[in-house]
Amino acid sequence: MTDAPLTATGLLMLAGLAAAVAGLWLDPRIITGAPAWLKPAKFAISTAIYTLTLAWMFTDLPDWVRTRRIVGWASAVILNIEVAAIYLQAWRGTTSHFNVGTPFDAVLFATMGLLIVMQLLASTAVAVALWRQRFGDAALGWALRLGMTISIIGASTGGLMTKPTAAQLADARATHRIAVAGAHTVGAPDGDPGLPGTGWSLSHGDLRVPHFLGLHAMQALPIVALLLMRRVEVPQRRVRLTLAAAGSYFTLFALLLAQALNGESIAAPSTAFVVAFALWAVATAIGVTAAMRRQTNASPSMVVLA
Repeated sequence: MTDAPLTATGLLMLAGLAAAVAGLWLDPRIITGAPAWLKPAKFAISTAIYTLTLAWMFTDLPDWVRTRRIVGWASAVILNIEVAAIYLQAWRGTTSHFNVGTPFDAVLFATMGLLIVMQLLASTAVAVALWRQRFGDAALGWALRLGMTISIIGASTGGLMTKPTAAQLADARATHRIAVAGAHTVGAPDGDPGLPGTGWSLSHGDLRVPHFLGLHAMQALPIVALLLMRRVEVPQRRVRLTLAAAGSYFTLFALLLAQALNGESIAAPSTAFVVAFALWAVATAIGVTAAMRRQTNASPSMVVLA
């Protein structure tokens, strides 16, 4: 069972990625400190992964025909428009996000924001279906439910980026106009030197880091569950390990979000966050060890139908 609109969108995004890669090679323009076609390339691959993952998730929701149909078509339309806007702005040589410098740019950015809210609602409908669905493999069921839930939370952090910064508000009061409203960098304007490939700030907080990690929980946790199917025979143990992985993943997301909001780069953590990440690693190891060793009193029916 496949979802045609989502699959077609995923394949279209891969074609768009090829075009963006060509742009990176042929177009020397720089937009806010990054190659003009880097953002289109990142959004194309991210959208391809999302839509193809969602289409795969739908195979585990056989009874939710109407939800699959509505969400599939809505997501395809929304994400194609969203990515097309990003490509359009790159072609124009300007930014797609936070750009309110002209009426056209402001309307485009507002439209993108509205579309993303609609996509979050569509994702929430899938999450509701996953939480109500019974799964033959309990570990995979928990991975799908928790992965989609964390992804929705991660996507919601994008809203933190849309709030105008203090510097932008001060400039607006002085000039009586605002060209940029919002930023992903915390503690500095967007465009400072970033990590190769991602562009994440090397010297300040960057909300794209937790945003990225949160978004991809819907892929990471199911991959963990599928790997456990091959390596761990006891179903109850697979469930415990999956839950431990989900708890560790969400904790890491929360730490990265706190670090970004504190204005710290992932590449230059403070002593406090080094300690926090070390404690997270130790807690993860303890949780995995406990999940491997602990005996369970759960009945087989609870495991199979979870």
